Amino acid sequence: MQLLLKNSLIILLFVSSLALTAQAGTSKLIATGGATTIEGAAGGGIVPWAVINGYASSDQWSTTVMYSQVGVDDFSLSSASMGLSFGNRFEISYAKQAFDLDTIGGQLGQDIIGIKYKIVGELLYSRLPQMSVGVQYKQLDDFALPQAVGAKEDWGIDIYLAGSKVFFDAIAGRNLVTNLTLRATKANQTGLLGFGSAQSSDYQIMAEVSVALLLLDNLAIGYEYKQKPDNLNFAEEQDWQDVFIGWFINKHVSVVGAYVDLGSIAGLGRQQGWYLSVEGTL
Repeated sequence: MQLLLKNSLIILLFVSSLALTAQAGTSKLIATGGATTIEGAAGGGIVPWAVINGYASSDQWSTTVMYSQVGVDDFSLSSASMGLSFGNRFEISYAKQAFDLDTIGGQLGQDIIGIKYKIVGELLYSRLPQMSVGVQYKQLDDFALPQAVGAKEDWGIDIYLAGSKVFFDAIAGRNLVTNLTLRATKANQTGLLGFGSAQSSDYQIMAEVSVALLLLDNLAIGYEYKQKPDNLNFAEEQDWQDVFIGWFINKHVSVVGAYVDLGSIAGLGRQQGWYLSVEGTL
């Protein structure tokens, strides 16, 4: 049933993208759709924002595709995703992640299906921040290793509430984008090491923060911090953070590069390195 659901969604997104390309909208200001996270939702690199992917406004469709790569000392992570949004209100996405255990050997992976809905507010021209609620269904490819280190489940559901706001002329006359996300999750290493444990199977509320300064209308620098639960006894799980630069070449192509610090993963040192993503939007 899970495989059927996943394949059906992939087909739906692909067919919809082709069918709606002629109707795709680009009415929003450049960079206001954010980038795409490693989980497929619109936002930064590791934090989903309240923004909806693409540049569609009322009664318009938008589609996005993204590929990203993360390389740290002992691991590498690749993520490929696609998303569909309508009316700057609703977003649906799918992401496929592959997590290579470069030092230990082997590979983990998961599929992520996401839905996001804007409930109130606006990113730009209102006093109330744009607020969105999102849900992510995550399914592991192989549960053997996560189960061996103490994970309880091979699937999980994250629920988050995000608020995003642009402050005009905030720093040296440049606009500042801010975001706060509260996530209810059981995920170990965002789900790559399963969900929950024998000691902790309850949802925990984690805070995720992003700030980005627009140096130009299409060039941003910023910082992200992602709080994460620590469920597994075999190794401490630490929070993630990154410093990024995003170049929105036009409304159809963007590139994001970052320095990332993923803390200790599976007992292996401080995992620091690079992040690079390329995104296409219609």
